[in-house]
Amino acid sequence: MANTSRPVGRTALLASAVALLGLVGACGSESSTSSAPQPTQAPRTTAPGTGTGSGTAPAATAAPSDTAGSASASARTDGRCHTSELRAAVGRVDPGAGQRNFPIVLTNTSDRTCTLYGYPGAAFVGASGEQLGPDPERAPASPETVTLTPGKSAWAGLSFSSPQISGARTATPAALLVTPPDEHDPIEVEWTAGEVPVGGDESSVSLTALEAGTGP
Repeated sequence: MANTSRPVGRTALLASAVALLGLVGACGSESSTSSAPQPTQAPRTTAPGTGTGSGTAPAATAAPSDTAGSASASARTDGRCHTSELRAAVGRVDPGAGQRNFPIVLTNTSDRTCTLYGYPGAAFVGASGEQLGPDPERAPASPETVTLTPGKSAWAGLSFSSPQISGARTATPAALLVTPPDEHDPIEVEWTAGEVPVGGDESSVSLTALEAGTGP
């Protein structure tokens, strides 16, 4: 009897080798495929809901300007002007129709903006400080708030009939005391314009409300 075991064994061994090579090849192919880099999506450069996702970066927006705030701050005021922040002066006489008219000027000497409203106080005084004549009468007016930036002025008109025409009793003041509206402390201004009416007929002195400027 012929021996057939050897060819069968060799055939089986060959088949096993072929199968093993195929398995190795398959493993190599799978490993190669899984190690390839995967495509990645480009990151969004616009915030969700604010762009189209095109990848274009949003334009930068400038910080809010502070100019308006500065202008607003420069326009703000810190209340009324106080006596200590003002300088008073009596302007040049403006005669007319038997009247003597003087501008009383208040100037802001402080470094802040303040306001004046209404009538200043005014009183003629002698060398010893005594008041000469009654307080001036207020001329009818509709006062308006005057805003004074540093260095700006407001004025009120002081008027009386010329004593030479009116025949009123007169006196020559040493000074005029000027009190800013709503203040208690006056500013003393030297009076150099001669006699003023202090009694008798036609002796009244009138005063107008403050307005912007230094006089007519």
